[in-house]
Amino acid sequence: MSKRVTPSERLRVEVDEVFAGGADLATAIEQVARIGARLLLQTALEAEATEFLGRERYARVVASPEAREGSRNGYCETTIKTTTGPVTLSRPKLRGTTEAFASRLLGTGVTKTHALESLVIAGFVRGLSTRDVEAALAEALGEQATVSRSTVSRICTEIGTEMTQWQQRRLDEVELDYLFLDASFFRYHVGAAAEPVLAAWGITTAGKPVFVGLDTGAAESTDAWAGFLADLGARGLACPLLVISDGAAGLIAAVEQTMPAVLRQRCLIHRARNLLAKIPKNAQAEVKADYWAIFEVPDTLEPGLDAVAHTQTKIDDFARRWRDSYPAAGATPTPPRCASCCPTASR
Repeated sequence: MSKRVTPSERLRVEVDEVFAGGADLATAIEQVARIGARLLLQTALEAEATEFLGRERYARVVASPEAREGSRNGYCETTIKTTTGPVTLSRPKLRGTTEAFASRLLGTGVTKTHALESLVIAGFVRGLSTRDVEAALAEALGEQATVSRSTVSRICTEIGTEMTQWQQRRLDEVELDYLFLDASFFRYHVGAAAEPVLAAWGITTAGKPVFVGLDTGAAESTDAWAGFLADLGARGLACPLLVISDGAAGLIAAVEQTMPAVLRQRCLIHRARNLLAKIPKNAQAEVKADYWAIFEVPDTLEPGLDAVAHTQTKIDDFARRWRDSYPAAGATPTPPRCASCCPTASR
């Protein structure tokens, strides 16, 4: 990456890499919150330097009537505390100024709080306000973290623009075999009720993971999911071969409304969690190992009827072994056969 790229631009690349990394929803949101907290602070530091000099990067003093003497001179690393531990930022260095530049943002009394992480997720899915940013910075960094309104406004604009562009991008060239849908409930403020964040990610026909969409919903309802999926379609996302989700009734109904021809599979991880919740702890490891062994198909078996028969035999073996000992777990953890072996099977 070019040396002329700012630290905040590098952090935005890291966020993009998380979206494309194929991690599960909870992990992806945690990673984005952690990187996003750094991005928020880094953007604020760079905005302070811009405000102090009175001009953008590479702008000439003569072209900016209110500009001060001086220029940017790289960055020096500085470390502060957050809820996720120490965070390293790149503090801008200036030279040739008539007065010393000192950040008003960072002080010695940095406290541990979820304010920044919560603010980042709220900003990504709901948009930022100057009041949100001011309150979160004060809570996270102490009352001495007083930044100007223009700096806060710049933070809102830059991060808000980044997320808006990502949420509104065209998806015509994203061709998916598998589309994963899930929601994670997120508490934006202390004492507030948790709200769902709807997410979609998938595996392309080329075998690469891609993060497709992220948005809020008033609830994990049919209407919320249907609106979310309809927006993906309106931006060019074609119907995938298979949708994988949990058993939420609203989500399933929305998939059937918006993608009536798609195959659908219950998420194997959700299914495993539901199964193991009905098993005593001292037997969970053995049952779990047997469960995942069901989906180990030999490389010599191509997708098709032979693979279906192989997996069905293992499903029957699992049921025979465990149903008498743990009847509360149900007769079988069977996934839809089309999901594990045969793309042409019916739902």
